[in-house]
Amino acid sequence: MSTASGRAPNRSGGRRPLTIVPPGRHLLRAKDLVDARYGEPLTVDDLAAAAGLSRAHFSREFRRAFGEPPHAYLLTRRLERAATLLRGTDRSVAEICLTVGLRSVGSFTTSFTRTFGASPTAYRAAFPPASDQARVPACIRRIYGRPQRRTFREDSGTGAE
Repeated sequence: MSTASGRAPNRSGGRRPLTIVPPGRHLLRAKDLVDARYGEPLTVDDLAAAAGLSRAHFSREFRRAFGEPPHAYLLTRRLERAATLLRGTDRSVAEICLTVGLRSVGSFTTSFTRTFGASPTAYRAAFPPASDQARVPACIRRIYGRPQRRTFREDSGTGAE
């Protein structure tokens, strides 16, 4: 339990500062799971199992290590990915919502607006359309972007024809 002052109660009823500790491997394993599989229906129980801890202990340790609860971290990753998709694709807001692992478009819109200060539609409108940002594949750039090789004879103008 935390308070607005950033302090947690201790057993004597006083307040102690909330400190962030370096994460252990078990917590990093759970964090990596979120980063890799944010689009899947992950729960805090799944993350706790990946870390090999009970749900309550995992939640406490995750918050101490990373400064936010595991569920908030998962939501943040999903919203960041949604923002990237809104900027770089023409997919619908509902499709992006489902792609990043969220189930309700209404809740997604509320969370997105709270985090980014604009609705998903308004956020997308602030960037150029994805079709204007068409990317040329690297293999095509390499083929057509290279200067043509010239031979010594072509350079000297004494080619045998």
